[in-house]
Amino acid sequence: MSLVQGLVPILATPFAPDGSLDLPSLRRVVEFNLASGVDGVAVSGMASETFALTAEERARVLREVVDVVAGAVPVVAGVNATSTVTAVEQARAAAADGAAALMVLPPYMVKPTPAQVADFYADVAAATDCEVMVQDAPGVTGVAMTPATLAALGRLPGVTSVKVEAPPTPAKVTAVRDAADEDFAVLGGLNAQFCLDEYARGAIGTMPACEFPDLLRPVLDDWNAGRRTEAREGFARLLPLILHGLQQGWAWAIHKEVLVARKLIADATVRSPARPLDTPTRMALHEILTPLGITPG
Repeated sequence: MSLVQGLVPILATPFAPDGSLDLPSLRRVVEFNLASGVDGVAVSGMASETFALTAEERARVLREVVDVVAGAVPVVAGVNATSTVTAVEQARAAAADGAAALMVLPPYMVKPTPAQVADFYADVAAATDCEVMVQDAPGVTGVAMTPATLAALGRLPGVTSVKVEAPPTPAKVTAVRDAADEDFAVLGGLNAQFCLDEYARGAIGTMPACEFPDLLRPVLDDWNAGRRTEAREGFARLLPLILHGLQQGWAWAIHKEVLVARKLIADATVRSPARPLDTPTRMALHEILTPLGITPG
């Protein structure tokens, strides 16, 4: 059984107004997520602005999160390099800094063949003792992996799960679940946009952004307890916020604007090429926060 299951948010990386890491804000975000009842946390994912972090910053963030979590839940570290050699380097660094599992994108600068994808995941999984999650995100990588390919990857030693982010995700969850061995865990992403449909089709977890775990946790609890009507109603209340957090270019600023409103981080600064919010987008976001009991300062 995979270590990574249930509600596993991708943590934002807070920055000070000058663009430097804001580790005290990061600690508050981690503590908030733990208090919200998450089943794990992840760093260096797309929602973490990992594309704008140096290798040293990735290490500092991971070590800080591992220190705060103190073994309470698994910590997942993203691996998003562009070759086998550099992915193995990232994997070993994350393992040394305390990651329990690795969320691994396929190489994407040069599109791999199916055989190269299999060799890549076998090599990365063999490089550490961490569990490996395949991140199926063709919208980001341009690398399409079929359900049969993902099922085959799940039979490699050390590869224990997949995060399905290839729309339509509910149908892909079903196809992977049908093709894979029973112990290969399937989770959803894309900010939990279709998490209940994914759960209905055999997913055992979801990995959204980190600003609303306290609101999503009771929805998932209702679903898991068989209270599907209540779960659907609760999810419907969250959907405007979820959809706002999927906007291209602005997603990172939206996550951080909500975290600022919730008094968890000090500033909503993002690094280029992520974009700060314009005034109309910020106003629209604030309007959808009010019904959720979140009042921006």
